[in-house]
This record gives sequence, C-alpha cells and structure tokens, in this order.
Amino acid sequence: MRSLKPSRDIQPVTEFRAKAAQFIEQVRENRAPMYLTQHGRSAAVLLDVEAYEAMVEELELLRDVRSSEVQIAAGKVSSHRAVMNRLRKRLAR
Repeated sequence: MRSLKPSRDIQPVTEFRAKAAQFIEQVRENRAPMYLTQHGRSAAVLLDVEAYEAMVEELELLRDVRSSEVQIAAGKVSSHRAVMNRLRKRLAR
C-alpha cells in the first residue's frame, strides 16, 4: 500500500462537496482511501468499491477463523472420520 500523502489523501468535507466527482475519480484511479475531515477532525473515509469489497471479505474470513478458534478451544471438534461418516449418511438418504 502506498504511503499517505496528506495534500492528496486528506481533504475537508467542504472541499469534497465542491469536488465530489473529482475526488471519487481520484480514489478509483489511485485505489487508495481518502480521509475526509470536518472541523479539523476525521469524519469519514472514501474507498473504492473493489477495495471496500475486498476489505469486507477479509473481515468475514477473519471472523470465521476467530469463531473456529473459539470452538476448537471449547473442545467442539470432530474427527475427519466422524464428519465423513455423517456426510455419507446424509447423502444416502
């Protein structure tokens, strides 16, 4: 990921209102987030749709891994053989 360039990647909301289409195009081209500020404080982040989708997919995967780790720690596990036997029984119905 590229380094943050404040003059390009951090913009006030008022500037975004005036140049929304230009900023959206910049985010699409650079594939880097733009940080919007309001009253000198961070207010929002503008992301390219593909970058957002990739981030959501990664987050979902990480949540699944964490859930699995909790289940393993709680002893909620099955052997490969037991799972295969259950699947075979279901498929035989």
